[in-house]
Amino acid sequence: MSLLSVADATFLEEPHAGVFTTIRPDGSPHVAPVRFTWDDDQDVARVMTRSATRKVRNLLAVPESRVAICQVWGPRWVTLEGVATVSDDPDRVAEGARRYAARYGMLPPEPPGRVVIEIAVDRVMTLPW
Repeated sequence: MSLLSVADATFLEEPHAGVFTTIRPDGSPHVAPVRFTWDDDQDVARVMTRSATRKVRNLLAVPESRVAICQVWGPRWVTLEGVATVSDDPDRVAEGARRYAARYGMLPPEPPGRVVIEIAVDRVMTLPW
């Protein structure tokens, strides 16, 4: 059973960006705009990025970190929270890229060091519609 209502899952199919929050080693929040995907069958959000980014360095510094990603459009919003992992496994990166292309209508960039952040979502906050 999905963590999201049908309306919220549909909202996360729209091609909006989100805001991704990780925690820096000094305990302060790092907030970055990202494009992401939602896997309603597995309750997993995915973010394509590079291994050298601050968000990845934050996650690698504290394995199994909790993170949040929020999509806002007008008065609508959905926040997804969970434990994040970083993967450079080619199959997982390809799955992230496939889902990105399906949501945003284009392939994600392919910079050196491309990885996928997978968030095992276990908490959802939303404004009911």
